[in-house]
Formats: sequence, structure tokens, C-alpha cells
Amino acid sequence: MKRQAILSASRKVFGEAGYLGASIDVIATRAGVSTRTIYNHFIGKEELFATVLLDSTEQVASAHETMTLRHLGGIATAADLETGLTRLAKDWVRPRPEFTDHFAIVGRINTDGNDFPWHLHDAWRQAGPLRVQRTLASCMSDLAGRGLLRVPDVDFAAQHFVVLVTNTWGRSPAGADAMTEAELDAMATAGAHAFLYGYLPRT
Repeated sequence: MKRQAILSASRKVFGEAGYLGASIDVIATRAGVSTRTIYNHFIGKEELFATVLLDSTEQVASAHETMTLRHLGGIATAADLETGLTRLAKDWVRPRPEFTDHFAIVGRINTDGNDFPWHLHDAWRQAGPLRVQRTLASCMSDLAGRGLLRVPDVDFAAQHFVVLVTNTWGRSPAGADAMTEAELDAMATAGAHAFLYGYLPRT
């Protein structure tokens, strides 16, 4: 019970202040526990942060993997390909309220830059972005193997897909969170179509 309260409070505090700016005292106050209680569960701030970050990263990565396999795993024909990729793109760009604290933490990681501990940054990349990329790349490889896509480099193709469907440049200064449903659909559809234009087999 107390451990869960600590983790929940930590997600919010780390999202607001970042790893460097967060303090155990503030987390303890938010969780309604003493600092001693926190140290009974965690060696220090780094272990607490790593636990919070990797736990939420696991949840986000799992959700993206499930989404990817749901939309791309059953594609059998060229006619299904555009539909599957477009549906995946639309799901991909949708804000996920349940992961708001996680993405706030990730935003702080990027803001902290070189001041953020590199080993924690690497652990996050391996558990989250790279794991999701591998799943998407595997689907791309399968589609290419069946002649539905022309993909010289599956890892690059996976990165390219995500960049294309999440590109908010020229649309909303505040990013996807401030966009309407129609704007999100238009952005995702345009990105999926651009991807297909570049990766469909040449005839």
C-alpha cells in the first residue's frame, strides 16, 4: 500500500520536476509517508526513479506492441496493407491519458540532456523505444518477406513510419495533445500514405 503510494507520487513529481529537480522530501509529502518509509523501500532517489521509469516504460511498450500486432499481424493482401497501416497510425498518434505521467517524465529526460545519468537513459531506451521499434521492424520484415513492402532496412523503416505519422510540424505548436480528432486522423493518414509511397514494391 505505502509502496504503491510512493510510486504513484513519484511519477507525478518526477514528471513535474525531472530526476534532477525532484526531492525525496517532496515525494514523501505527496505520498503521505515519511522519508524514512521511502528509504525502507528504496536505497535512494536513483533506485526510486529507475523503478518508476522502467515500470511505466514497460506498460507503454507493451501497449504499443499490442497495438502494432493487432493492426499489422493479420495483413494478408496488398488491399489490407493501407487499411492496417492507417489504423495503426491513427491509434499511434492518439494521446493516452493513462500514460500522461510517463510521457511527462520522458519529456523531462530530454530536457535534462547531458545532465541526466546516461545508464538510466540507456535503460529507458532499451526497455521502451528500442523494444517497440524491434516489434514494428519485425512486422515490416514479415510484410516485406511476403512481397507487400519493399524494405531495404527494417529498422530504418520502423523509425521512418513513426516519424511520418507523428509529425506535427506546421500543425500544432503544442503537439498532438492540442489537436482535434479530425486533425489527428489527417496527420496519421497523411503519414501512413507517405510511408506507403516510399515503401510499396515498384511495379
